[in-house]
Amino acid sequence: MRDEIENHHTKGVKFWVACEDCHTQSTFKPLETKCPSCESDWRSIRYDLESAKSVFSSNLAHRPNNLWRYLDLLPLQSVEPTFGFHAGGTPLLRAEQLGLLLGLDHLYIKDERQGPTNSFKDRQAAVSTAVLLEHELNQAVICSTGNVAIAFSATCARAGIQLWGFLTSLVPPEKMHEVAIYGTKVIKVTGTYDEAKKLAHDFADQRHLYLDRGIRSLAAVESMKTIAFEIAEQLPATRSGSSPTGWRSPDWYIQAVSGGLGPIGVMKGFQELQYLNLTAGVPSLGIIQAEGCAPMVSAWKAGKAQAEPVLHPQTHITTLTTGDPGRAYTLLQQQIRDTGGVMESVSDEEAFRALRLIAKLEGLSVEPAAAAAFAGLIKLAREGILKRDELIVVNCSGHAMPVKPQLLAPDWAQEIDTRRFSLPAQPQEGLLSALETLTSNIANDILIVDDQSDARRLIRRILESQGSYTIREAADGPTALEACESSPPDLVILDLMLPGMDGFEIMEKLKAKSDQTDIPVIVVTAKELTTDETNKLKATVRGLFVKGDFLGDDLANHVDKLLD
Repeated sequence: MRDEIENHHTKGVKFWVACEDCHTQSTFKPLETKCPSCESDWRSIRYDLESAKSVFSSNLAHRPNNLWRYLDLLPLQSVEPTFGFHAGGTPLLRAEQLGLLLGLDHLYIKDERQGPTNSFKDRQAAVSTAVLLEHELNQAVICSTGNVAIAFSATCARAGIQLWGFLTSLVPPEKMHEVAIYGTKVIKVTGTYDEAKKLAHDFADQRHLYLDRGIRSLAAVESMKTIAFEIAEQLPATRSGSSPTGWRSPDWYIQAVSGGLGPIGVMKGFQELQYLNLTAGVPSLGIIQAEGCAPMVSAWKAGKAQAEPVLHPQTHITTLTTGDPGRAYTLLQQQIRDTGGVMESVSDEEAFRALRLIAKLEGLSVEPAAAAAFAGLIKLAREGILKRDELIVVNCSGHAMPVKPQLLAPDWAQEIDTRRFSLPAQPQEGLLSALETLTSNIANDILIVDDQSDARRLIRRILESQGSYTIREAADGPTALEACESSPPDLVILDLMLPGMDGFEIMEKLKAKSDQTDIPVIVVTAKELTTDETNKLKATVRGLFVKGDFLGDDLANHVDKLLD
């Protein structure tokens, strides 16, 4: 049968559609949504991977740095789509400060915020739109909680395709406005996301239009593979983890999910790379959901074969509100069992806390759904599921647009009204008086003592992002004692493992000085403490934090209360 199927690809890599239930093979037709034999709507695209071995990697040198680089393993005929929507090619960032905080030495962020419309859904829209153009389809229907609608609206506008977008009333107005500005016909649905999907399905069925059905849309799943391909190319090669080609897969891939499309496609990509001998293995899969709509996680933890639908999602993270995952749960459950992965849920509060942390430590403004993935990462690290020496990649799925006011601290900005200051003949003096108001509240002097410069930088960043302090640093005991002698600080943040003179000795010497004995000390250390050491510290210090076992605002809030 395989040889009889039309060779779609000009590069010689055949592809076909295979039914997941009866295994019938057929040609790819975008409007054909069910198996022609058994009418199952769970199908997947397969490739002649043996022939791909000879062309896939060799063609990369001539391809652009975007998802069309991997055209040989996408369901398209043309050498490169001509409508010029170049999604993919997003950077893989080393998360040094977050990794240091969590005790993870090899933590990376796949920064999907840098797509054309700032989310990983750009990939789905680009490949799907290219398929529509090749099959001469000029109208399409989508249902979305925001990002998919924006991405499809942009690609369809560029390709000259009329798009109908069904969005729930919970979608933020700013996102709904962006969808409309592209010319998409917006249908605002007052109801749940699952109800909106049913309406979109009926509308597309009545008009015989293409409907993007997420995880059941073949082009959508194939688009997500390109995330895996890019990660494998971008990760630094090591002797133990990479193939002879220099490509490698991570030990863990973590993503927040609603319907499950992303990780299904990504894992398919890693499996294909392994078959092509480009990588040595497939990562463990970490699936994160919002507690208020976590049907997959609930079923996983209960050991159930099927997920029970959540009829009324209770989360403010609207992009994660698929209440009925259907068979997607079964597929992801098997993937997790095969890879030794895990499913976990996080609260909205944990996600928003992670959102603020990622912004302050890594300089990334992320959407709440991406923040849920980072909150899950933090929880898995705290539970010891993620190990220090493992290579971990988190999907940062989209940009925070716009930042909601409730995510900011009450005093997130200071104001200067120049009208309050007299500006005589020399106006610069008046402006300097105004500027003095910005520093008038910097009254607390903190000394950070740690021999690791990156640890000092992390603690400094944590404190400066939340309060106004004068911060000094010392890399060893003698320097710290000299700083305390010359100008006693209001607080010392102290590591215990220092060269020459350890933290315990520093504290003893401070106690011996009458003018320094009352300086409060907070210990931040990675040292494994004995019971006697722990009891001794609790009796003498004003705070004890173990590196890799606290979040940034834990320390900052403790310092703020201590110095208040």
